[in-house]
Amino acid sequence: ISTDYITEWREFVAQYPYGNAFDWLQKIGAENKQGNITAQECNDIIRKLNLKSFESDYKILLLWMPEYLGNEGNKLLKLIEEPPANTLFILVSENESLVLQTIISRTQLVRIPALQNHEISEALVSRARVSPEQAARTSAISEGNYREALQSIQHTEEDWIDLLREWLNAMLKNGPIAQVKWVEEISKHGRERQKQFLRYFNHLLEQSIRLRTMSEYYAEPGNEHLMPEMERALAAKINARAGIAEQQAMIEEIDRASYYIERNANAKMLFLALTIKLYHIIADKSLILVA
Repeated sequence: ISTDYITEWREFVAQYPYGNAFDWLQKIGAENKQGNITAQECNDIIRKLNLKSFESDYKILLLWMPEYLGNEGNKLLKLIEEPPANTLFILVSENESLVLQTIISRTQLVRIPALQNHEISEALVSRARVSPEQAARTSAISEGNYREALQSIQHTEEDWIDLLREWLNAMLKNGPIAQVKWVEEISKHGRERQKQFLRYFNHLLEQSIRLRTMSEYYAEPGNEHLMPEMERALAAKINARAGIAEQQAMIEEIDRASYYIERNANAKMLFLALTIKLYHIIADKSLILVA
């Protein structure tokens, strides 16, 4: 139960104030396991909240990631619905759609908006000491998540572009053997790096669309940093092979793949299937979703 990891938890919060659930699992050496809040943990919560408080009038339960409450969470329903006097529950979630609906219905939702790109960019410059240009590019693909931005600056654009160029060449030019070899290589990386790579690919596809529709803006003096030269060259090649409809279909497939990676999908099967789907989208314009 969580009490057994209190020392590691305090170290984790001090070292990684922006850490997520995967970072925590890595900290305790359980990165290959699925996070879970067990029935034993729920019983311990009930026991502790029934204790008398001597240092304060209030008892407060701060529960991180209630998404990991499975059916065991039903043990807490009555306690949440009819808590003892002066007892507060604060559930901190990243994705409310994954929280048990029976728990959601008993809570008051407070939504905290994602950070703006300029806020992330300013923080990267002042705290992480990166250049304003790199901060602007990183914030653009962080999706409002400062932790993702910090992870991204550990890998340069060259890392992602080289990996992406190899994938596209295997997909469109070199054939099945090269595709399988590339899938084997990407599968060796952890889930976090796989998600970062797909996020970068989506960012590049979005940049490709912008380059197609706003080319004059990117050519204006002072805007060169918005799209580095290597990124611009690859975006132009993508535009030569795929139209906006194809690029939008690719973005949807990549988003879907990222979703499954978060849920521990088999990396080899996922990336091989994604390779085939993207090939058909680009080569024969199939799998384009029409609203």
